[in-house]
Amino acid sequence: MNQIIRIGMDTSKHFFQLHGVDATERPVLRRRLRRNEVLAFFAKLPPTVIGMEACGAGHYWTRELRKLGHEVKLMAPQHVKAYVKRNKNDGRDAEGLCEAMSRPTMQFVPMKTEEQQAALMLVGVRQQLIARRTQLSNAIRGYAAEFGLITAKGLDKIEPLLARIAQDESLPELAREMFAVYGREYARLQVELKAIEVRLLAWHRANADSRRLAQIPGIGPIGATALVMKTPDPRLLPSGRHFAAWIGLTPRDHSTAGKTRIGKITRAGDEMLRSVLVAGATAVIQQARHGRGRPSPWLMALLKRKSAKLAAVALANKIARIAWKLMVTGQSYDGARMPSALAAA
Repeated sequence: MNQIIRIGMDTSKHFFQLHGVDATERPVLRRRLRRNEVLAFFAKLPPTVIGMEACGAGHYWTRELRKLGHEVKLMAPQHVKAYVKRNKNDGRDAEGLCEAMSRPTMQFVPMKTEEQQAALMLVGVRQQLIARRTQLSNAIRGYAAEFGLITAKGLDKIEPLLARIAQDESLPELAREMFAVYGREYARLQVELKAIEVRLLAWHRANADSRRLAQIPGIGPIGATALVMKTPDPRLLPSGRHFAAWIGLTPRDHSTAGKTRIGKITRAGDEMLRSVLVAGATAVIQQARHGRGRPSPWLMALLKRKSAKLAAVALANKIARIAWKLMVTGQSYDGARMPSALAAA
């Protein structure tokens, strides 16, 4: 077999497809491996460059293959798609990966350590618990309304509503029993959610980058920890504008023939980061409208021209650019320098 210079590996739960080329770009390796055969095969192979999609287990396999002396490059699936020929199958996916990783303009995903992945689980578990709590509260309100019991908005109104239901003897006994089941589940979720948030705050206080990001108006401890956890190497993005685009806070561009067509935000990147930044920007705008805080002249002028929602997205874009600047330079936030900091980002 000729010397392999590059291997594209299409991964799945049980089977792995390999496509390798030599120095003349001729295919010299086409092989399908079972999961338990992968490490043994690469242990016998001379060190080479391996390309994979940044999927669920991609970081695990990157760590394992690097231990064997190989160089592993992770790529976003949407960047690889253009190199996959028609009639998609595992072999062509592996071939597309092998071709994509050779392109000089290809962007690669940094590998996450086990500690970074464990920290990201905190954010993910919190999101799932919040979603489950919202489902439960909506179900409780909906069933209560069927019996003529309503309450004001807010999570703090759920427990009083359950207490009213428990004391209302006019309700059928079966209904009260079902509401009691919901009540126990809701209380358990509240306890678990508070425990997760305590762990997140502890992580936030122990991380210098997270503490500095929390100084930015519109970013709290949860948003700061998410930014640090989900951006292990911000220097891979050349500027704050690229960082905002990576999160999906820039307009979609569909221009052609000299005609500029700018649409809605792309919604690319991480949905959780984008929602946290937009929610933080919305809070800043609400404070500014009530005369609190120190809103910038730029923001006040924008609110006179645009709706609050559009202004929130624009402000979230600027917050993301400031966050990138602080993560890259190690500086602390200074509100008096915000215009110059934005220009540098």
